[in-house]
Parts: sequence; structure tokens; C-alpha cells
Amino acid sequence: MFRYLAGRLLESIIVLLVVSFAVYGLIGLMPGDPIDMMVQGDPNLTPADAARLKALYGLDQPIIDRYAAWLGNAFRGDFGWSRNLGQPVADVIGSRFGNTVFLLGISLLLSLAIAIPVGIYAALRPYSPLDYTINMLCFAGISVPGFWLALLLIILFSVTLGWLPAGGMETVGDGGFINRLEHAILPVMALTIASVGGFTRFMRASMIQTLRQDYIRTARAKGVSTTRMVTGHALRNALIPLVTIVALSFGQLFSGALITETMFSWLGMGKMIYDAILGNDYNLALVGLMIATALTLVGNFLADIGYAWLDPRVSVTGRADRR
Repeated sequence: MFRYLAGRLLESIIVLLVVSFAVYGLIGLMPGDPIDMMVQGDPNLTPADAARLKALYGLDQPIIDRYAAWLGNAFRGDFGWSRNLGQPVADVIGSRFGNTVFLLGISLLLSLAIAIPVGIYAALRPYSPLDYTINMLCFAGISVPGFWLALLLIILFSVTLGWLPAGGMETVGDGGFINRLEHAILPVMALTIASVGGFTRFMRASMIQTLRQDYIRTARAKGVSTTRMVTGHALRNALIPLVTIVALSFGQLFSGALITETMFSWLGMGKMIYDAILGNDYNLALVGLMIATALTLVGNFLADIGYAWLDPRVSVTGRADRR
């Protein structure tokens, strides 16, 4: 196990280094840099001032040297400052990441809590009117554009009914948990509707395939009840494909949902990364994308652990179980 964990850790570090260099290089190759944008916004700055500022911040050096300097500082825990927000990158990331975990974590839990039982229920009655209805609703949820769904929710629950706030994270002067939760209802609803359809269809397809296995037929022949057959025999194997899908979307999930965060003015990771790239905010964009990459790697590792827990024949060390 130790050898496996060490190997995965080494692989993750290599991937993070490659991704950081690629992102830093791509952002550095974009036309214009922070000093050029500063000069354009202040007519009093001369070309000599621009050259002096570039030399001060190291922007006149080759990109490989600038990346090496950034990497050295990052290893010491110094990720630099956000040019757009005027704050340390670590402080900005901390608050935005917490907002994203709060919003998208609730959405993921709700999606799985709905998708798993509904997918099982549809799989037990394949090609029935109820199954067709569930499939139709899933296709609708998958197909609806995120921005349009957000607008519909705002018009219905905020404008027409007046039940919920249309956007923002909290009411000015009231920063309590209940108030934050009220502001999160609509974006959570939008994200849940967008993701629950796909999870449900994967769960349904996997359960139908599992229910056709020989050991399930044997359990039925022995008179095992439907509830025990599903929960005790089929569910663990049927969850494996769903674990894969959730793991693949793990990094995307916690890098933020750009459209939803924009529509509801939610200050999360997706909006932050988007604004940082547009504003040539090197440090903030780079750290944000590296966190998304790291979480994708963590999701893949957790998926491996999940496979071994769901199916004892799977071994995370790469040695097959020969029992």
C-alpha cells in the first residue's frame, strides 16, 4: 500500500508541475501583460516607466525564468498577489474555495441522493411508462441550457412569487447562516437540475446491466426479496460506473460552475478563474487552475479507493485478488 501511495503522489506532483508550466506559459503568451494594461489605463506613464516596472516585476525576463521564480516562491508558500483584487492569492482562494464547496457540495449530495434511488426504481421497471417518464425528465434536465434555467428560476421564485433572493450571497447587514442558505437555494436548485439527469441515467443503465448477471438470477431463483436483492447483491456493483462519473467531474465541480455563479452573482472559483484569465492575473489564474487539477487527481484516487470498497476483487495495489 505504501508503495502504491508513494507512486500516486509522485505521479500527481509531476502532473501538477506540467499543468502549472503549461498554464503559466499560455497565460504569458497572451497579448499584453499587467504593465501594458496599466500603461493603457494611465496616460501619465511613459515607456520608460513601463520598462522600469517590467524590470521590477521580472516581466522583461524569458518566460522560463519567470516560471522558475514563481515555482520557487510557491514551494515556500508564497503564491504572490492578485493584481485585479489587490490581495494575497492565498486569501482570495481561501474565501472563493469555501463558497464553492458550500454551493456545489450541497448540489452534489442532493443530485446523488435523488439520482441513485430514482435510477434504481427505473431499472426495476425498464421500458414501462414510469421509466419513459423518468428518461424524458432526465433528457430535459441535461438539455436545458444553464443560463436559461437560471433565468427561469429567478423569474419564477424571485420576480413572480417573491419567495427567494434573485442573486448575491447574503443580504447587506445580515450575514448569518440562514440568510446565506436562502441565497444558495436557487443556484443549488439550478446545479442539481442540471446534473441529476445524467447521474440518474448512468445509475439506471448500470443497475439494468447488473440485474442481468447470473448471480442475480441465482438470488431470484432462491427466493430473495427484491429489496434484499438490490441492496445486498446488486447495488455495490451498480455503483461502480457512477463512482467513475463522479470522480471525473470532481475537479470540474470544485473549480466552479461559471454560468451559475455568474447568473446568481455567487463569488466562487469558476467566476474567479474566468475573471483572472481575462484580466491577465497570472498568479490567481494559475493557482485556481492548479487547484482544479489537484482536485481531479484527488477524485481519481478516491475513485480507486471506492472501487476497492465496492468490489473486493479490485486491489488498489495492482495485485489481483485470487480468492
